[in-house]
Amino acid sequence: MEQQGEVPHVLIFPFPAQGHVNSMLKLAELLSLSGLRITFLNIHRIHQKLTLHSDILSRFSRFPNFQFRTITDGLTPQNRTLGMFSDLIRRLNSITKPLLTQMLLSGELGPNPTCIILDGLFNFIVDVDAQPKIPVFSFRTISACSFWAYSFVPMLIEDGQLPIKGEEDMDRMIDGVTGMENVLRCRDLPSFCRLKDPSDPALQHGVTQTIQSLKAHSLIFNTFEDLEGPILSCLRRRCPNIYAIGPLHSLLKSRLSGEESPLGSESFNNLWEVDRSCLAWLDAQPSKSVIYVSFGSVVVMGDGQFREFWHGLVNSGRRFLWVVRPNLVAGEDGENGIPEELEKGTKERGCMVEWAPQEEVLAHEAIGGFLTHCGWNSTLESIVAGVPMICWPQFADQQTNSRYVSEVWRIGVDMKDVCDRETVSQMVNDVMENKRNELMGSVIETAKLAKTSVEEGGSSFRDLERMISDIRLLYRRQREAIH
Repeated sequence: MEQQGEVPHVLIFPFPAQGHVNSMLKLAELLSLSGLRITFLNIHRIHQKLTLHSDILSRFSRFPNFQFRTITDGLTPQNRTLGMFSDLIRRLNSITKPLLTQMLLSGELGPNPTCIILDGLFNFIVDVDAQPKIPVFSFRTISACSFWAYSFVPMLIEDGQLPIKGEEDMDRMIDGVTGMENVLRCRDLPSFCRLKDPSDPALQHGVTQTIQSLKAHSLIFNTFEDLEGPILSCLRRRCPNIYAIGPLHSLLKSRLSGEESPLGSESFNNLWEVDRSCLAWLDAQPSKSVIYVSFGSVVVMGDGQFREFWHGLVNSGRRFLWVVRPNLVAGEDGENGIPEELEKGTKERGCMVEWAPQEEVLAHEAIGGFLTHCGWNSTLESIVAGVPMICWPQFADQQTNSRYVSEVWRIGVDMKDVCDRETVSQMVNDVMENKRNELMGSVIETAKLAKTSVEEGGSSFRDLERMISDIRLLYRRQREAIH
């Protein structure tokens, strides 16, 4: 047992994006519940949004050993867009990394961290060979299957399977990815594999950070054995110490349900203002009658694509709840107003909001399907809620996720690389009625497996306990080395 005040100190640092921050905050809360000292380091602008649109300050104030700290990413408001990803990485490397090193050396963050849980998208931010030497746990906020696909990209380039030669090459099956035989086509590889130049900085960043993650002290995945067990087994041959502790939102909810807390058993980490009026609208809809539509916090579409989705939703004849962020649509083409049929169909059967409380929405009795970008948090939330998916992936891991949703787990349908009103309408009706029976068996079973994994004795429950024990052991060994 540690003496009072002598507990392991864990520094957690997420990549500055909604999905990354959300899942790593949930892990921070779980570790805080176990009594560990936690420092959650966040980019200034992300922390400001969180404090404005969520309850993080009041929620974490109940942990005396928890602190929020912030650091700059060096970006100006003008260049904070997805298109400036390479610029963000350069600035994190040139500006944020030296600042973090100084914070660690000066003791500004408190006691020397026992370990750093670092977002695997920027493993470069900590120099593992520099002083002080601190064990790094790499948290990959993507699926294990997409991470495994990432790890094979150098081999695919070397043996000529990449780059992809064009649209006519997209349905070619990929060979040589262990555990994914007869699963992946070119179009199902991570989005950076579509780049024509193997030396492109975005592709090289994805490859190098995957390699660095495999060299970390440990790998953390927001997943569970019954979902991705075969791929996790493959990964353990490359990195023996892996913690599969997902679905994190479900594991945290399970832990909080046994805690007497006025804050209840929900933890929302929003970077956008939530419009809760959609819940009242859902209350007025019949059971399983609504298709929920959300493309996450980063996806941007053209005005033409937006209108195709809108026409498809209205033409399907189904009720729909659609999250339309203020910056969802780019390059509006100046069409004269909204067609009457869209206005009429939306007024009769639709509800549009700028941001929704997604976990609550997916758990609502009225929801019958989810049209999603297939980001990993959204995918897991849909799995736990037992809601079949229509996948329209756009970048990073989403292409691989959507393939697994449709062809391996069989809990949804894949609409990647297609965006026309007829297909949208058809897919909506397939999930809501035509193919519903064949999907729901797998959907219900997968939801049960997810629930079992986070209960006491479940695989994710055990892996979290093992991780906490390992951190405590690291701390004791560090103390013994000093004395």
